[in-house]
Amino acid sequence: MKKNHFLSYEWDAIAGILAAVVAIILHFLHVIDEQIILPVVLTLMALLFINFMRHTRNNENTADQVEHVQKIVSEIKSSLTAPDIVLIGPRQLREANGKFLRNMRGEVTLFNVCLSMYRTQSLFDSMLRPAIENPLVTRVQFVLDESQRGIWQTEVWPIISIHNVADKVKEPRWCTLDKNLSFILADTYPHGAPEALVSFWGEPFMSQSTAQNIPRYILHVQAHSELITQLVELDRNCHIHNFRD
Repeated sequence: MKKNHFLSYEWDAIAGILAAVVAIILHFLHVIDEQIILPVVLTLMALLFINFMRHTRNNENTADQVEHVQKIVSEIKSSLTAPDIVLIGPRQLREANGKFLRNMRGEVTLFNVCLSMYRTQSLFDSMLRPAIENPLVTRVQFVLDESQRGIWQTEVWPIISIHNVADKVKEPRWCTLDKNLSFILADTYPHGAPEALVSFWGEPFMSQSTAQNIPRYILHVQAHSELITQLVELDRNCHIHNFRD
């Protein structure tokens, strides 16, 4: 290591500078005159010019290599495709859900969600309260199956109403939903485009018990995914059928 460091010195430049210093000292001591000093100075200037030219060439080579590496990195980035859907497991579930709720804005749709998740105060505080208290969220719209009307009126709505956000949470759109698909759909920061958290009733996506159903796995559908359009269409069709009825 020390040997490589030693060899990296610019010995031609050092030799030229030493020769010039020695010549100047000898001149002041009246050992040599100006006729000898002048060739030494010219030689030193030539050495420095050659050294400069060599470094310029090295810098050009380095710049070419950096540009080549940047081009390769850009090609690799362009070849990488962001996933349409990200699977979120139990360990990341609470954190991912909380982050999604905090980043929501505008109107939020909770489609066919299991209201038993919000029965207890602790689950309500972690899974719904961040959404309805988010200042960037202007409207929270539940789309629910008729079978959940009783739970909504006796257990969920009383918890929501005591948090002074009742004007933000609208009356659910009651439909007949025979699908096991559930999702939360909203525009999110920083994209400003709709994203969704999707889950499914039943194992293995949801842990079922006599008291409540709790998501175990959810799918984070990204804004560029074509599935977003299908989810929006599901909500629209439910609204149309409900209006006809």
